[in-house]
Parts: sequence; structure tokens; C-alpha cells
Amino acid sequence: MPASPEQINAVSIPIFDPRTVPVIRVDSDLPAVASERLTADALRRRFANPPAWTPEIRRDPRLVDREPAQAAVLLPIVQRERPTLLLTERSTRMRSHSGQVAFPGGRVDPEDADIVMAAKREALEEVGLLPEFIEVLGVLPVYTTITAFVVTPVVALVRPGFELELNPDEVADAFEVPLDFLMNPANHRRHAMVGEGLNARQWFSMPYQDADQERFVWGATAAMLRNFYRFLIA
Repeated sequence: MPASPEQINAVSIPIFDPRTVPVIRVDSDLPAVASERLTADALRRRFANPPAWTPEIRRDPRLVDREPAQAAVLLPIVQRERPTLLLTERSTRMRSHSGQVAFPGGRVDPEDADIVMAAKREALEEVGLLPEFIEVLGVLPVYTTITAFVVTPVVALVRPGFELELNPDEVADAFEVPLDFLMNPANHRRHAMVGEGLNARQWFSMPYQDADQERFVWGATAAMLRNFYRFLIA
């Protein structure tokens, strides 16, 4: 979800390596979402009859100095024997959040009929995920990013057999992480920075070792996954 340089520079957003920021807690005392709750049928039932629950995180600590913009991301759950979540690594060509792990998604365009259509369109444009492979289950509460995007996460099942075609201007890589890994708080780490303003921040990370490569899931992506965890465990 790119913002212009003028938008980003409206406040001073510190550049840092999140891997170096101290971990203050790992939530290994919280229960994992049981595997039977992660099946396609169980997820359909959960969205058809959602529980009473409260999102844990709703926004980043501070916004850039501009009007908020609506955005949508797709949480694509691939229906493998062990379900996975399809994620992307943003291209280093992007002006904001370059190189970070993200969901397929972006700004809602005026031509989009609704949030769901925006999420599907972005997934098609970014990674070539065709709409016929997507079964939308529902949406999670909005999350507001530090760059003033009000993001609606659209949760969907994805039928295997798709072939991805990455847009190199936006996406450097696409990969899958087991859903049960992301829905286990023993893999949720809390980081904290000490300081004032944007230098005083806390966030989650969920680093996943993918063969010889670490996929460092953090920030807004990890926050929305944490809310998804709260939704499924409620």
C-alpha cells in the first residue's frame, strides 16, 4: 500500500531493523488454535456464526499527516492438507514498507465495487491469483497503519492448483506459511522500542524459518494476524 514521499515525510518515521529490537515477551502461555478449527469447513462455520470478540490491536501508534485512505488486503488460506497462508515480500522498488512481509492488497480504487472486490483485484495485480480460486469467508475489523491506511482484512479460502505471476514492481517474492504456526501464540513475539513519539513503539513479530530463509512477519501484518488469532480462539 504505497504512499508518496510527501506523505511519508509528513512525519519522521524512523528507519530501523526490527530484528534487532529487544523481545520483551513470547506468548507461549496462551492456547494455540486447535487444528480442527483451521479446516475449511470450520472456518466457514466460524465466519457464518462469528463469536463475540474484541480485536487486540486496532492501529499503529501514530499516523502520517494526511487524510486516511481506505485499503484492503487478502488473507489467502490455501486449502492444503496442512493449511497455509499465502504471503508476499514487498519489492525494494516500493517507496514505503519495501522488503517487508505483507498480504496481497492495497488502496481501494473508485472503480472497486466494494472492499472484497478491491482485495481480489489487488491479489490479481500483485501475484496473479485468479478470482476463480478464491472463496471469500468474511472480513476482520479494520486496522490503521502508520502511513494512514485504514485496512480491511478480507479472509478467503484458496483452492490449490493456482499459478502465481508476480508483479516485480510490487512483489519480490511470494511464499506460504503454515496457518497453525501463525495461529500459535508460542510463535508470537512482542518487541518494544524505548523513546518518544514513533521511537516508543511496540509490535508483534512471527518469524518463520522457511528452509534456509527467515520470513520475518512483523508490524501491521503480524497485528492483523494476531487479531485473526483472537477471532478464531474466542
